[in-house]
Amino acid sequence: MRKTFQFILVPALLIIAGCGNHTETTSKTAQSEVIATLAEDSGTKTYGTIQLTKEDFLVKVMNYEKNTNEWVFEGDKPCLIDFYADWCAPCRITSPILEELAQEYGDQIHIYKVDTQKERELAMVFGIQSIPAFLYCPMQGKPVMSAGIAQSPEETKKMFRQQIDQILLGKEV
Repeated sequence: MRKTFQFILVPALLIIAGCGNHTETTSKTAQSEVIATLAEDSGTKTYGTIQLTKEDFLVKVMNYEKNTNEWVFEGDKPCLIDFYADWCAPCRITSPILEELAQEYGDQIHIYKVDTQKERELAMVFGIQSIPAFLYCPMQGKPVMSAGIAQSPEETKKMFRQQIDQILLGKEV
């Protein structure tokens, strides 16, 4: 009886441990996609930040390979682009704030994220020398770049709201 119990318990623990490790290694982007898919299937729409690669950027924001001399926005709504790196402490502070703002602003804007370690060409094209850096792209006019965050998460959130309202949505602040 004891050997049978061990025979069943050991594999069960290994399976549980393996599932736990898989969950930890699943990317945040994949988790966001699963949540969005489940929300769409249930009839509700969930918003969150969207990871961009160079290829996505060329289609969704600006094709700088085609339009080398002028800014031509390709997006369907204004966007905020967060240039970040996983090792950056201020970037880790902004991440949950931007997720919350993506949900709050919903269909009004897109909030994109560009990992400067993986997308070095995008970081070079936009002259990113310090992070976090943020590119605000309105539907009309030129984009606006800002860098850094405020002294507290609350002030940072307020800063983002003001810049989104003013630069992207054209509201008087």
